[in-house]
Amino acid sequence: MANYILSCCSTADLSEQHFRERDIHYICFHYMLDGKSYSDDLGKTMSFDAFYQAMADGAETRTSQVNVDEYVSYFTPFLEQGLDILHVTLSSGISGTYNSACLARDELAAKFPDRKIYVVDSLGASSGYGLLMDKLADLRDGGMALEDLRDWTEQNRLKLHHWFFSTDLTFYVRGGRISKASGWFGTMLHICPLLNMDDLGRLIPRFKIRGKNKVIREIAARMVEHAQDGPDYSGKCYISNSACMEDAQAVARLVEEHFPKLNGKVEINSIGTTIGSHTGPGTVALFFWGDERVR
Repeated sequence: MANYILSCCSTADLSEQHFRERDIHYICFHYMLDGKSYSDDLGKTMSFDAFYQAMADGAETRTSQVNVDEYVSYFTPFLEQGLDILHVTLSSGISGTYNSACLARDELAAKFPDRKIYVVDSLGASSGYGLLMDKLADLRDGGMALEDLRDWTEQNRLKLHHWFFSTDLTFYVRGGRISKASGWFGTMLHICPLLNMDDLGRLIPRFKIRGKNKVIREIAARMVEHAQDGPDYSGKCYISNSACMEDAQAVARLVEEHFPKLNGKVEINSIGTTIGSHTGPGTVALFFWGDERVR
């Protein structure tokens, strides 16, 4: 058994069962729905279906990251047990939680001088960040030492591809990511933006695809273009979705057709309430190992 714990944020968007089975610890972000505060606790307090229905009905959402004091309280019991920590955060390109975790690490260093706390920026989000954590659990279980696992994470995190599309522009307009005029024209023309994460962990619009069926084919085509070992890709593939399971399943079917050597079936998860507060319903995200993200 490793003498360190592997840790992340709830925004890795895996199920509680997945985290438990892989022995991955997590700390929860927070969100507000119509002014009431909730923990982003993997759908336990509020189901994902209820959350996305509330958004569709017009509920206002806000999110807040894990702060320094929360990280101190979260890390301390592990350190008191004599365990070191590798904590991997949500991308610094979309959240300030990496800085909060680093400040907590520095605060605890004086109190626990014999313990090690390593904080790594995943430069990822949702179940792509989760796919990275699943791989780290494999390496830990294979006996990799703490420092080696930290180094591996930093050296390989940009090989994890994140591709997203949305069939509903309502929440992109509401959040100010696109103008009302662009949102109106996009909706009228059935435009589905296809985005990915760049090398700084930022979500970048790449293509404007007209029609849901076409964008489903296009997101699968991006995996064909970038996957490790091309059609012989033998790694895992995760998908996350916000209340659009049929679209996620359509992408999964294409992926499984194109990549017969996949390590198991495509795993489909829900986009959690933190990230979902910004995307709203209608978003599908595809995650796989591939060539290095360079921009």
